[in-house]
Amino acid sequence: MKSIAVFCGSNDGASPVYKENAILLGKELAARNITLIYGGATVGLMGAIADAVMQAGGRVIGVLPHFLKKREIEHTRLTELIMVDSMHERKLKMSELAEGFIALPGGPGTMEEYFEIFTWAQLGLHHKPCGLLNVDHYYDPLIALFNKMAEEKFMQEQQRSIMLTDTTPQGILQQLAGYTPPPVKKVLTDERT
Repeated sequence: MKSIAVFCGSNDGASPVYKENAILLGKELAARNITLIYGGATVGLMGAIADAVMQAGGRVIGVLPHFLKKREIEHTRLTELIMVDSMHERKLKMSELAEGFIALPGGPGTMEEYFEIFTWAQLGLHHKPCGLLNVDHYYDPLIALFNKMAEEKFMQEQQRSIMLTDTTPQGILQQLAGYTPPPVKKVLTDERT
């Protein structure tokens, strides 16, 4: 795996453990010679992971919409910064550049990015791994919700397996490296007929 997109908060979060893990993941990406693809900002966990990768000698490609240039504070020291016109273009460009995806803790924007990429995998639009770095049990409620979706038959169990989770950067990277995509459900059927 040569590139991973990381979705994460533009804030540090309430606990220092979130930033610590962003830095650890950044160092681990650089050590494995994996290019970081991320949202292009210098603030919050976004800035922390980008800085960690670069300080460890790694490559970082940021993708930033023009309208967020000042709000998220464009990172000017990246290997490459790609400017796009919309959030939709940002996600598309990140998905084109990345061979896998990880969500660190973040807010609604992080969730929206992760859910779209997960849904694309579920529909067979890509076959790349989608991981959650479950720092300090941050994603426990989301994992429980996905389990409930599968239990209540709103998602097949094989599709539920697309969501990879681990509590450490090393663990989630190992899972992404060993990922085998499940078969794509070809037809949606009405079980009542």
